[in-house]
Amino acid sequence: MPRAHITRIVGARCENGALNASDTIDRGVLARRGQRLEYFTIGWNSIEAVGALISGMLAGSIALVGFGLDSMIEVVSGAALLWRLHRDVNRRQRERAERFALWIVGICFMALATYITLDSVRSLFFRKSPEHSLAGIVVAIAAMVVMPVLGRAKRDVARQLGSAAMHFDARQADFCMYLSAILLGGLMLNMWLGWWWADPLAALVMVPLIAKEGIGALRGKTCC
Repeated sequence: MPRAHITRIVGARCENGALNASDTIDRGVLARRGQRLEYFTIGWNSIEAVGALISGMLAGSIALVGFGLDSMIEVVSGAALLWRLHRDVNRRQRERAERFALWIVGICFMALATYITLDSVRSLFFRKSPEHSLAGIVVAIAAMVVMPVLGRAKRDVARQLGSAAMHFDARQADFCMYLSAILLGGLMLNMWLGWWWADPLAALVMVPLIAKEGIGALRGKTCC
């Protein structure tokens, strides 16, 4: 059969939902790659959370504590995606796991947005000034280096598997990078210029975008 004719048949089947790109690749290999990424996510963010929370509580930094909680939320999200990827072989289980993982990721986004809003507003209202935190600066710089690479790798796997849940999980890695940049800016401004309000204000900047992603995940389709 001519190749052009085969291509037309495949294209038609793709449009009807009977076949997509993920059916033509080894899903097992991709799923295992995704699992390795999620194992790394859980390990890295566990360490990151401990470092950020301890340094944030010692310095009284809302943005730094919020960053630590974001890392904990990413651990939960990574665990949900790991569970979903272990069920990728069976299509029926995969679809159910995809919906559940999307829900978990969406809840994680909304929990983060809520916490940052409440604590940042409280900090601004009571004019709570954070102390300098060199440890927090180190944590933020490390996240700025690692998270873009991790997010890019997750998006690649999500695209090939057709997983909206993993796509949103990759967005969490992106937001971790954005938060780390904002966190770093707030900590440096407080250290150099004494701008106490820069820390909670920096945290608030990300809230609308985080909430938008959370709503998108909760409403998301099971195939991206």
